[in-house]
Amino acid sequence: MDPTDDGDELGEDGTDGADADEEGEDDSTEDEGEEESGGEAQTFVVEIENVSPSTGHLLSGTTAVPEGADEPGPLLPGSTYVVDFHAGPGHAISFAHMFVPSNDLFYGPDSDGIALYDAEGNPRSGDVTDEVLLWDAGTEANEEPGAGPNQVLNQGDADTGPADPDTSVRLASDDFGNLPEVSDVLSVELIAHGDSMFSLRLTNVSTGTTLTSSEGDSPVPVAPGVWAVHGEGEAPLFMEGQPDAGDGLEALAEDGAIDGLAAALAERTALVGPLAPGVWVVHGEQPALFEVGEADLGQGLEALAEDGDPSGLEASLLDAGYAAGAYAVPEGADGPGPLFSGARYSFTVEAAPGDHLSFANMLVQSNDLFYGLDAAGLALFSEDGAPISGDLTAQIQLWDAGTEVNQFPGAGLDQAPRQSGPNTGADEGGVVMVVDDGYAYPAVSDVVRVTITPQ
Repeated sequence: MDPTDDGDELGEDGTDGADADEEGEDDSTEDEGEEESGGEAQTFVVEIENVSPSTGHLLSGTTAVPEGADEPGPLLPGSTYVVDFHAGPGHAISFAHMFVPSNDLFYGPDSDGIALYDAEGNPRSGDVTDEVLLWDAGTEANEEPGAGPNQVLNQGDADTGPADPDTSVRLASDDFGNLPEVSDVLSVELIAHGDSMFSLRLTNVSTGTTLTSSEGDSPVPVAPGVWAVHGEGEAPLFMEGQPDAGDGLEALAEDGAIDGLAAALAERTALVGPLAPGVWVVHGEQPALFEVGEADLGQGLEALAEDGDPSGLEASLLDAGYAAGAYAVPEGADGPGPLFSGARYSFTVEAAPGDHLSFANMLVQSNDLFYGLDAAGLALFSEDGAPISGDLTAQIQLWDAGTEVNQFPGAGLDQAPRQSGPNTGADEGGVVMVVDDGYAYPAVSDVVRVTITPQ
């Protein structure tokens, strides 16, 4: 790594790192740049903004194909729906499945969902049927379960019954005296597999005599449903005592139609989390932070990418004679902290023609991923010596430092928000590369926006 100046820091780093060069002494970066192009040193302001959603579900989807079946269908006696998913401490799962012989009843946990970890942070596993309830969506007037002419098995068209005078989502009331207990229809099991992996199994245990109505005895089919893994207390499907939000729960509860609610959940499903404080460096044509396809240089990128700690990398760059600094204080904040949705970091650098800029910010909901430019950085001047300006987001990539084995984003137990301490995940022994680990990540432009402005 060849430094491109004499060690004086040329910009403010926003933290308690080395101060910018207040005296304005010449350094080799400015001298060399002016000798090569005759250009003057230029000050640039760089802004890094978190544009990700402020809230979002970790995962969501539909449950429509019974275990062992080849196509979607209702859950009949003896059959099982299975949901496989990842989740971390603080997450819960919610779901909704129509009680078919009804006007608008559905099975699901309360509006907060089923907590997936106990108070000590241990993954839960076992029978959770007692946390599943039968709900009334409050969208269609109730008729005798199993005998109503406006129920999905008897009606001619969807959405044909009269409106319910009580529009609130509430626990189902046994007005006709024939609603079976939840445990007589469903058995619900939560299975923890380790490494943030879970399965939820819903089995129909009803028999030919579970539901007794004026039309005779029958089992209770359960329609396909939707599910979401979310933060505790988020209530992704409904709020008890409030009217249906109009996102598709009505169609699910009245007709077993899941596409509308599934689409609404998908729109609210996103990897949500802050960006960590970062490091910037002004350098020549040679990379300063990493080499693509090579192991981490061992100068502090690992701590930045795994734990959001920029101090070691900043110190290494300054010791090597680079103009560099850390940025850690969001605009308007009183002190250092992570960058949440809608907030931004800002830092100032000074450079001359021939100089390049590199920077790195950890994606906090990861093991060792960071946002940054290509290894060669960004040339701060055009070929004719004009300072660059504008939106740099299209040039930003999500990099994998190759230092820690990746886990499911937003749920891995060795990721910074959930790990017991820094540097606790399994060593990967890999190389720095654009992330390609088989997991899904949001587009860079959905998380971060970077602009540069010459002053």
